[in-house]
Amino acid sequence: MDLDYNGGNSTNTNKRVFNRLGGGQSANDTSNQYRHQPNQKVCYHWRAGRCNRFPCPFLHRELPAPPTHAVVNGGGGGAKRGFAGNDSSSFSGRRGNNSNYSNSWGRFGNKGDVRGAKAGSVVKVCNHWVQGNCSFGDKCRYLHSWSLGDGISLLTQLEGHQKVISGIALPSGSDKLYTGSKDETVRVWDCQSGQCMGVINLGGEVGCMISEGPWIFVGTPNVVKAWNTQTNTDLSLTGPVGQVYALVVGNDLLFAGTQDGSILVWKFNAATNNFEPAVSLKDHKMAVVSLVVGANRLYSGSMDHSIKVWSLETLQCIQTLRDHTSVVMSLLCWEQFLLSCSLDQTIKVWAATESGKLEVTYSHSEEHGLLTLCGMHDLEGKPILLCSSNDSTVRLFDLPSFSEKGKIFAKQEIRAIQTGPGGLFFTGDGTGQVRVWNSVAVPTATT
Repeated sequence: MDLDYNGGNSTNTNKRVFNRLGGGQSANDTSNQYRHQPNQKVCYHWRAGRCNRFPCPFLHRELPAPPTHAVVNGGGGGAKRGFAGNDSSSFSGRRGNNSNYSNSWGRFGNKGDVRGAKAGSVVKVCNHWVQGNCSFGDKCRYLHSWSLGDGISLLTQLEGHQKVISGIALPSGSDKLYTGSKDETVRVWDCQSGQCMGVINLGGEVGCMISEGPWIFVGTPNVVKAWNTQTNTDLSLTGPVGQVYALVVGNDLLFAGTQDGSILVWKFNAATNNFEPAVSLKDHKMAVVSLVVGANRLYSGSMDHSIKVWSLETLQCIQTLRDHTSVVMSLLCWEQFLLSCSLDQTIKVWAATESGKLEVTYSHSEEHGLLTLCGMHDLEGKPILLCSSNDSTVRLFDLPSFSEKGKIFAKQEIRAIQTGPGGLFFTGDGTGQVRVWNSVAVPTATT
């Protein structure tokens, strides 16, 4: 691995940024988040999907249930430094008991409307504002912001990559953020200062990147790089043919989805601190571009338009799902459900029948091809789905209603989304720009 540590060589030093991100009262101070005001009322027009008041005096969200667990990072286990860790407690794939959601998908959905949109405005970022020379100011009918909707704020942007961002990782116990790009580099960012601390030249495009505990795994053509940020172990796992598009860890196994349609599997050997080749799963007809683990299953999405379900115990394919009509770009487990998105412009929600087989229980349609799914919770503990599309936006949906609560805009397609603690999340777009966002608490509306 060629380490080219040119610390601070980013064109944007992001002077004041990351020291504001890692903590503060919003992450753990939940004492007032669930105190329902006596006059709280949900907006009737918002529920019907046609509220055009801005600001609206009523709530544009359902009233939260009383908390049964800590909102951020699940409580317990101690505080985590910097951005280490994920807010993914109900997106872990564990089967829950929320069978009532089966009848709630899409309820009160407000397709086409975004909360916070000004009446008469055009939901498009002003090109003159981007260039810094819009003369209309507050009277401009276009957006002077990279986001729209309740409770989303842009904290900073990280400059340095020259091509599309293909992975963002936050290893446990580290105060560093890692970003991978098709410019053949991984950049290391200090979470306190926001400065680029180093550039790792890989000699090949980064197809994907994940973190699991202290490990970072990077998919590149014909090899998976594995780095341990605590021990400085540096491994190269050979075997893939072509680009590695997807990586996931489950049951002490590392899975890699590759360009030739195979899923390569390595087993971690704790005694040698190494990953040993286990098996190659060959059932897809084209490249495997998405992987997720949940409910003791591995799910794989492919350019052949199918999703395959694999037993983590036997590593045998036990079901093939063929409801999508184009590339299955991203997969996500939430409670007892599997969510998938595709270039066919749909998000599909899958649930198990009494026989154990998965079937589509809800399908949500958009007007553009869909690229990446990511799950997080707002500061009330409510699940939020982030979905990027090839119109260079990310939509934020409440679950299970699929009510659109916000939208993020970018100059080019966003291919990487990563959540962090305390309502933070990160996006990486086609220009190589990484942005740091905060999902902030929305003040309670009263009548």
